Amino acid sequence: MGKNTQIAAKMTQASISFNQRKILDNVNIELDSGCILGLIGPSGAGKSTTIKCLMGMEKLDQGTAEIFGTTMPNRQILGRIGYMGQSDALYEDLTAKENLVFFGNLMGLKKKELDQAISTNINLVNLAQFINQPVKTYSGGMKRRLSLAITLLANPDLIVLDEPTVGIDPSLRVTIWEQLRTLATMEKAIIVTTHVMDEAEKCDYVGLIIEGQLFALGTPNELKKKFDADSIEEVFLKAEVNAK
Repeated sequence: MGKNTQIAAKMTQASISFNQRKILDNVNIELDSGCILGLIGPSGAGKSTTIKCLMGMEKLDQGTAEIFGTTMPNRQILGRIGYMGQSDALYEDLTAKENLVFFGNLMGLKKKELDQAISTNINLVNLAQFINQPVKTYSGGMKRRLSLAITLLANPDLIVLDEPTVGIDPSLRVTIWEQLRTLATMEKAIIVTTHVMDEAEKCDYVGLIIEGQLFALGTPNELKKKFDADSIEEVFLKAEVNAK
């Protein structure tokens, strides 16, 4: 899948159950470097579980998950992944800069490299003027933006973002998506879960997950053609009806 030869992420026949309920059912995904994959689907469909299994954070009952050709979990490969979960893992009593420095040090960034990464990413998320404020004074949207800046600090090869733009205003969402597209041109592989259908339109590929199954996967245009739809939102609505 995709326009490049290096496979960044791959799931094969991935299945997992919790309390005898199937959360993922025989999911197959392949993503090349330089591509953006958007995962859409109803709440509770299995999107977050898919990315957690891919990174080895959840253990599959059957099937395999590989990142850059290595079976996950693998601590060394985790160093090449930038992951932003749905909840913000921030130290509220520290300032934004102190959070950035703390996580940058954990990632092994040296001072000059870290200073440059902080400057680049805090400007990307439009928080430079608030960098010395304690995070507990931030709004929810500001915390999401800071989480994104931290995720991108170490210039990861695979960027995994779970609902990254929740609570972020529309103009900044545009800026963030422009940056994601720039990162893709630098051969980064990007996986985004989203409920915002116009964001799904910006992806190279869209995977539609319904009740733990990958119901459809293709480019936005391929999916619109397959479902005879004018938009990804219409694809989503038609797929939900078809899946019942």
